[in-house]
Amino acid sequence: MSQAAPSQALAFDLLAPQVAQNPHPLYHSLRAQQPIHWSPQLHGWVLTRHADISQALKDPRLAAGPMTMQFERLPEEARKQLTPLRDSVSMWMGHTTTEGHLRFQSLLKRYFTPRTVEDFRPRIQALTDTLLDAAGAKGTLDLVKELAVPLPSRVMAEMLGVPLTDEHMLRRWSRDLASIFGTVDFQQLLQSQKSVTEMMDYMRGVFARYSRAPGDNILEVFLRAQAEGLVNEEEILANCVLLLFAGHETTARLISRGMTLLFDNPEQLALLRQDPSLIPQAVEEMLRYGDIVPMITRLTVAPVELAGQAMQPSQTVYLILAAANRDPSIFTEPDQFDVTRKPGKHVAFGYGSFYCLGAALARLEGQVFFETLLRRFPGVRPAQGTSPTWGLRPPLGRDLLTLPVEL
Repeated sequence: MSQAAPSQALAFDLLAPQVAQNPHPLYHSLRAQQPIHWSPQLHGWVLTRHADISQALKDPRLAAGPMTMQFERLPEEARKQLTPLRDSVSMWMGHTTTEGHLRFQSLLKRYFTPRTVEDFRPRIQALTDTLLDAAGAKGTLDLVKELAVPLPSRVMAEMLGVPLTDEHMLRRWSRDLASIFGTVDFQQLLQSQKSVTEMMDYMRGVFARYSRAPGDNILEVFLRAQAEGLVNEEEILANCVLLLFAGHETTARLISRGMTLLFDNPEQLALLRQDPSLIPQAVEEMLRYGDIVPMITRLTVAPVELAGQAMQPSQTVYLILAAANRDPSIFTEPDQFDVTRKPGKHVAFGYGSFYCLGAALARLEGQVFFETLLRRFPGVRPAQGTSPTWGLRPPLGRDLLTLPVEL
């Protein structure tokens, strides 16, 4: 087994400006030359091959890296002031201990069954129609802010018993929470902490009202689990915050980035207009090609050897899902966006015990959205004289901020 040499690591600049704009040339080089690469810039291992990433996602020695690690880089006084935020985040599914993650995952599997998700189709359709009614009256709009974000946000709010009249507050809180995933700016983290506290207090009221008059939603699962002694109220509230925030993010990216892919590939858009039955395949191709979830991190909790490379305990491992989804050993012509492609083994939703519980819901929302949009507004196109705007999400990620369209 060998350790990566500094001379090898310096050959790749993962933080170069052009990488943020289009990381795939770099990913192809890494996959071919150093598929398990030590990055001194990221202070961790970077994996780009589909086989290695699939193996890593199944390996219990590679645990979900707690997001609270970023707080350790702050001065002691700042860490003390951010204790409430750290305590809340440490209870989030996927960012807690492996045992805690599996405990909450098993609970939510009671709700996110194929039947439950499919039963929600009429409501997703109604929410989609309502949003498109308003959009059609305007003619020109920002697809990100007026369609891609509101649809999954409203779906998740209804699943958690949150009134849609409070949507404006949820969006404001969610914007503040997004900074937790990419910043060590103390003032911004203080604002995130304020929003997390407000959000938990809000959900405390929702949960209390629900406890007095139960219904058929995710809170019913949590209420039963609390009665069984499997979770406490603070864990429930913290994970409600996570679901309200993160439960819509992937689907919003799927819708907005999927639309840019169709605009950039008009021949593929024409195929969907002609044959809507291709939309489920198109959604899978958007997930594979569109960098919907660019990467996830893991933390080694024991010595690991992967493809002959030794990794020491307490090292960060970056699993570049976007690179795995364009691995030529798995996908033919991986850099081609093809809505007729047979659904393959993409890892946009992860793998194994950390496979995204909301994958079926995200797929359904994407399918309903694109089918309805192209049926009602077949002439949808980019707004004249405008272009999408993007923002960086370090490291190795970027977000679509606006997408002006004409219906």
